[in-house]
Amino acid sequence: MRSKRAQRLIEFQRQFQPADGVLVVISADPDAIASAMAVSRLLRGRAHRVVIANLNQISRPDNLAMVRLLQVRLTPFSEIRPQEYQKIVLVDAQPSHHEIFASLKADVIIDHHPDTGARAPFTDIRPQYGATASILTEYLRAARIVPARRLATALYHAIKTDTDDFKRQTAVEDLQAFQYLFRRANIPLARRISQADLRLEYLKYFKIALQGMRRRRNRVFAHLGPVSSPDVCVIIADFFMRIHTVSWSIVSGVCDRRLVVIFRSDGIRNHAGRLAQKRFGSLGSAGGHAAMARAEIPLAELRDPALDPKDPRRTLAWIISRIERRRPPRTSPGAREAAAVPAPSHG
Repeated sequence: MRSKRAQRLIEFQRQFQPADGVLVVISADPDAIASAMAVSRLLRGRAHRVVIANLNQISRPDNLAMVRLLQVRLTPFSEIRPQEYQKIVLVDAQPSHHEIFASLKADVIIDHHPDTGARAPFTDIRPQYGATASILTEYLRAARIVPARRLATALYHAIKTDTDDFKRQTAVEDLQAFQYLFRRANIPLARRISQADLRLEYLKYFKIALQGMRRRRNRVFAHLGPVSSPDVCVIIADFFMRIHTVSWSIVSGVCDRRLVVIFRSDGIRNHAGRLAQKRFGSLGSAGGHAAMARAEIPLAELRDPALDPKDPRRTLAWIISRIERRRPPRTSPGAREAAAVPAPSHG
């Protein structure tokens, strides 16, 4: 009698024919990149070609280091014609996570985020897992494929990253996958990836965040205004969580005509994903895990008169009021003029 893991692998393999061109579409982060690499390895000899396409521009130093040091071949989605591929695979994502994902007719969906009701000929969604990389490691083991050093290092780094060294949601299967990969990964190389330095141009955003941050009991809020990448908000949200009195960090910015709100929490009594979905799900895409979540809202959908995306202070006040369910104070013309004066430095 076949094990459940072996049966899943067989059902996955049945989705593909030798003549298929396969497009794996990801929002590139360590878990998505490693999982896509694993799919490519699983389909070696089972599909004509496999291309990994990233929706987002990769700008975080650790992600750039991962792609460079592990020699990952990625193609920007903007350069792809999806109709030229016979099969489309989503890993570490579901259609509701991005409008481009939703526009694609996925044949395979493999993910560890909360199940949004995604449907495809093959779907494997396990919210109890800490990383999609753990699921793909099980596939490799069921296929009796020993991952090469670069793939093992990518999967190892992905599990460490998505579980935050097992401080976030973790299943026993994540630990088993990690233990298996530890013996095969290049640990010094993985350490180089995780310790990649900040970009010099990111430092200005720390100044903006520190000067404009608002404290609400154990919560820190900051709005960065226009940002070069949403990853900047992620880096600063993680930075604020290093303060011992902070159990919530909410950092926002505007990028590509979207308001991006990044949530971090201690995950003890707080569930970032539920809060993001409850407060912003009606306006755009929103969701995540207990300790980390994100909302992305097209500026065209933000028609609240209390909000002016061009005014950082009003935007921050609007985000705080929405999260705390308070009406933002009405701003008189004179007060608006006063608010336009830059805040004094608290350095």
